[in-house]
Amino acid sequence: MTLETLELQTPATPTASIIVLHGLGADGHDFEPVCQALDLRPLLANGGGLRFVLPHAPVIPVTINGGYPMRAWYDIRDAALDQREDPVGLHQSRVAVEALIEREIERGVPPERIVLMGFSQGCAMTLLTGLRYGKRLAGLVGLSGYLPLLASTEAERSAANQATPIFLAHGLQDQVVPLARAQAAHQELQRLGYQVQWQDYPMGHEVPPDEIAALQDWLLQRLS
Repeated sequence: MTLETLELQTPATPTASIIVLHGLGADGHDFEPVCQALDLRPLLANGGGLRFVLPHAPVIPVTINGGYPMRAWYDIRDAALDQREDPVGLHQSRVAVEALIEREIERGVPPERIVLMGFSQGCAMTLLTGLRYGKRLAGLVGLSGYLPLLASTEAERSAANQATPIFLAHGLQDQVVPLARAQAAHQELQRLGYQVQWQDYPMGHEVPPDEIAALQDWLLQRLS
């Protein structure tokens, strides 16, 4: 599976890349405003450039929405999210996301200058892929999501990203992905020894300005 992508980049040749994975039913355009709101100009002070890669998930039937076809990284079969998961769909999309990372490497951006970021279903894909990927990444960003296939994470993870910093943020009033699912992800990542920055906000299933500001600071630290 080859993913179609939208790209935003500076005029200078990119020396860092941020791959952003959208949520259920959206597409790559959904996070254009967030990318544009991030002020990462300090990264460009040395003449290097920055590229945002925003892929579009494939269109598949989604069980929880009555089988209606929509853009989704994997099927959701149960509102509980951690019940009746779709391991085949998850791993198919993981391979496709890894191919995007490899493409950035082929274009001259080293893996340790690549951040993988996602919202909701995209957060799940970020954690699934990033923890299993065999080359060290600059960081993982999970917004308003959860850790899929949680029980198999410890056995399947790669040592390459054991020290990779992780940014997790979630809304205290999120009615789409319950706060408990995000907290379970945070607790499991901490148990496994990952370096996690946790942020929560009095919000629903969204990305507010305060979260963008915190993410901006974190990205500048990771990529400077």
